[in-house]
Amino acid sequence: MAEQASPLKAWLEADGALLRLRLSRPKANIVDAQMIGALRAAFAEHASTKSLRGVLLDAEGSHFSFGASVEEHLADRCAAMLASLHALILAMIDFPAPILVAVRGQCLGGGLEVALAGGPIFATPDAQFGQPEIKLGVFAPAASVLLPYRINQTAAEDLLFSGRSVSGDEARDLGLVFDVSDDPQAAALAYFEKHLANKSAAALACALAAARGDMRSDIRRRIGEVERLYLDRLMKTRDANEGLAAFLAKRTPTWENC
Repeated sequence: MAEQASPLKAWLEADGALLRLRLSRPKANIVDAQMIGALRAAFAEHASTKSLRGVLLDAEGSHFSFGASVEEHLADRCAAMLASLHALILAMIDFPAPILVAVRGQCLGGGLEVALAGGPIFATPDAQFGQPEIKLGVFAPAASVLLPYRINQTAAEDLLFSGRSVSGDEARDLGLVFDVSDDPQAAALAYFEKHLANKSAAALACALAAARGDMRSDIRRRIGEVERLYLDRLMKTRDANEGLAAFLAKRTPTWENC
């Protein structure tokens, strides 16, 4: 059997100062176990690269990511999936260089959670950002923790409770997106060249630690809390299992509120 190609491309640019990471399984770029594993390995490999001043995370194709694998959210698989995804989120939060994210098209669910764990997001005006998990009878654990740090609590709750998507322009107005342009990769590269490439990598690492302060320990604590809520309470409800099953069967779910 032929070996499956990696879902992630990784390489260094700018004399080792910039790590490029590209989700490479279009069109959906699903954040499944293989994608999560590849991202975790890349961040682990380069966490001690002394010359690194930044990371640019982008994606092949017309969309950043449709989100996580719904199959891996089913009751018999979700514990392993959440543990792996949340380990990736924490590795990104702790990474010693700024992580720039360039988004085109859809950036949903687990894909948005990965983007939120990075730093400034650069997007096209018509990009779409959303956490649609509530429509499946579940919730977005990592986004429940990260979104209130990136935007205000009221706006975070709107996105988490409604499951609606917002455009790149609206996301910028909310503070979720840093910059909107027709070429977000180019905008992110220009930001790196202007603001990061000429800095001390050691100073940037310290600046990240200083700026995030208690955020890191709070996110670590809260990720554990919401993961237990998801597994010990949510996944024991009838509606969570119904919503996931209905999505996979391409039918409308019927809620019994229990």
